[in-house]
Amino acid sequence: MIVPLTRQKFEQLIPLIATGLQYKYYWGNFSDFLQRLLISVVTVAVVFLVKVFLGLDFGIVFLIGLIGAFYWLWGPVFWASMRNAKCRRYKYSGFLRGRVLDYWITEELIGKQETVDKKGDLVIVENREKRINLEIGDDTGFTVEYQAPLRVAYKVIARGQRAELLVMSNRPDLSSIDEISDIYIPSRDLWVSDYPCIQRDFFTGVSSRLRRDEEDERPRRRRRRVES
Repeated sequence: MIVPLTRQKFEQLIPLIATGLQYKYYWGNFSDFLQRLLISVVTVAVVFLVKVFLGLDFGIVFLIGLIGAFYWLWGPVFWASMRNAKCRRYKYSGFLRGRVLDYWITEELIGKQETVDKKGDLVIVENREKRINLEIGDDTGFTVEYQAPLRVAYKVIARGQRAELLVMSNRPDLSSIDEISDIYIPSRDLWVSDYPCIQRDFFTGVSSRLRRDEEDERPRRRRRRVES
């Protein structure tokens, strides 16, 4: 079942500015940090050379240099916010309540490295990552698939478990889904996630409210059947 959401709720679920989890995602590993640090150093050096040879106003040069010098720190905020903006461009959204129809493990190629062996021959090393694939569907026959890096916590996932996620579309009736969020499994309080695009506290609040509304509706349905 897909429950349409208002634009206000959608923008609360997909934050404009990066959350802590999103910042951590784009912070990356030590290699990613060194790459950002190198960009900061190069930026400061370029700004300094431009100031020396072109004689630009010190205030402007200082501001640009200061921003560039701290790219290693604010870079993750920028990239996470840009990714959030790609989701927020969709005009309509819905809250999908379905179940895990199937899941399977695959091994995906995530990169290649060129190195030289002891004989001096060029060797290409493939970097592969195990990923979990989930198929989520509801009673109407609607299904979506989601893939995320495999984690030990995902061992508790089983077919038939309730699964919830956010769907995004540019059609008012949500007849065509263009993007989906990471997946929440309420019974295990578990998130299956690659990029954590959702404001999770708000999402679980919406989830709990919808479950309460559904529970309140069941007695009314039974009363209507008895009266009829």
